[in-house]
This record gives sequence, C-alpha cells and structure tokens, in this order.
Amino acid sequence: MKLWSIEGNTQRLDGGAMFGNAPKAMWSKWIPADDQNRIPLACRCLLATDMDGRNVLFETGIGAFFEPKLRERYGVVEDRHVLLDSLKVAGLSHEDIDVVVLSHLHFDHVGGLLAAWEPAQEQPPSGPPGHLPPRAGEGKPMKLLFPNAQYLVGAMHWGRATHPHPRDRASFIPGVAELLEQSGRLEKVEGEYSRTLGKTVRFHYSQGHTPGLMLSEIAGPHGKDGVVYCADLIPGTAWVHLPVTMGYDRAPEMLIDEKRAFLDDKLERGVRLFFTHDHAVAMASPRRDERGRYGVADQQAHFAGALL
Repeated sequence: MKLWSIEGNTQRLDGGAMFGNAPKAMWSKWIPADDQNRIPLACRCLLATDMDGRNVLFETGIGAFFEPKLRERYGVVEDRHVLLDSLKVAGLSHEDIDVVVLSHLHFDHVGGLLAAWEPAQEQPPSGPPGHLPPRAGEGKPMKLLFPNAQYLVGAMHWGRATHPHPRDRASFIPGVAELLEQSGRLEKVEGEYSRTLGKTVRFHYSQGHTPGLMLSEIAGPHGKDGVVYCADLIPGTAWVHLPVTMGYDRAPEMLIDEKRAFLDDKLERGVRLFFTHDHAVAMASPRRDERGRYGVADQQAHFAGALL
C-alpha cells in the first residue's frame, strides 16, 4: 500500500471563527491573518493506492462547485477543480477511485465530489441520472464524480446531514445526500469497520464538531505506525493544543475531552496524524511534553507514494 497527500482547493477563512475562543494575539503567531482577518487553509485529501488492490480516497475537499459569488464569500482561492489535477499527478483520474470515504458531509469535505461549476444553459426540466436540475439563475446541474467508487459515510452523521440543525444547515450542500443515495453505491457505516474496507480501515467517532464525525485509521503493521485522518476533530497542528477549538464546533467542551482521549490512544499506539486543513503540514506524529501539553513532531508538508 502507498499513501499520497492530495491537495484540493484552498480557502481563506476568518481566523476568529477557526480558533473559537482563542485570542488573536495567540493564534496569529501560529497562522498570520491577512487584512480581512482570514487565514490560509488547505482542503487536503489522503489517497491510498493498492489497498487490497483498490484505490481509496479519504475526503474530497471543497472542490470548485460554488458559483463565483459564493466562491468569493467562502474564500475559495482557485476556480478550477484542484483535486482532479492532484490525482493526475498521482497517475489517477476520479474514475480510477474505487472507494471514497467521507468523515462528514460539510461542504468543505464533500464539494470535491461534484464537477466544477459551469454557467447554466437551456436544459430540459430534468437532467440525466446522477444530476439534479438547476434552479433559476444557477449553473449547470450538479454532477457527481467518481462513477466507479463506493461512497462511505457514517450512519449517525447521515441522519444529521439529511435532517440538519439550524445551526449547521448552511454547512450542507442541498442535493448531495440525494445524489449519493441515488448512486446505489452508498454504504452507511456503523461501528469500527465497514463492509467495503473490512479490517484494513478502522473507524473512530466524534460528536463535538458534528454528530457522528467519522475518523479513518489505516492500519499499520501489527497495529503500529498507522495513519489516522483527523478531519475536523483536529484540523491542523495548531488545534492539537487541547483547549483550542473552532467556532464551528457544536460542543467545544465535548470535543476537548474527545481530543484528549483520541491523542492519548494514538500516542500509545504510534499512529500518525493526517491533517486536512493545515496549510503547511500534511502529517505529523503526536507528542506530549513533561507538562502534559500535546504537540507534534516529524512534520511532513507533503508525501507521494509513501509505503505503509
């Protein structure tokens, strides 16, 4: 099995929102803000090739599905679908992916499932299978990519995504859950392992960011030296610090308790952390100093075809 850090579209989002109750005097030392108080964020994906003969993609990033005004509002930097370009560098297209694992269905994690936005043209009332018709003034119908992949989503989070709370309703892309369901290739995962991936990938769950957040751990030899996709439990190295949470987290105190247990477990078993939103670091090993403070070591900005 080989692992690849795959870059998707990048964002610039408000630093205060990303660091919750941490003061700017603290977080701006970790990630400096621009003149609009925004910080750079990656939307990074993890690719495993030859995982029991399959190509498995963890997350798809934000993609390029937003129309231009919304792209500007949400700070998406590139107008092209960067994920598809990055897969080409690894020698693959989206059609070569056998499994797509989604930690949750917020738009910055599943937008890459969709083809890039294009202006609308005159179309019949309903589009072909795998498409949803556009609303007035919108672009072409949303088109689901990865036509040969099984899609994996946590069963608990599926309930949240299909019946969202007003607090996070805007975090979900209308119609994406329907497209996944209609594909006939959706597995709603319950428990530590999925039917699709078996014992090769173990799932952990977190409730503090969003109900049923699914964290994927790729097993290393003898249960050691694996890699876990931290998703929004720990978006990047700055959020490894225990008290640091995002303003987007629904239950910060719960998340801190979950993060402590998560990091202690990965420390004990030598599991490395993969970060989706860190603009500079893709993967690192967790550490804890003599005062009990969590941090990271062995930081890697990028890796391509690393053996596991």
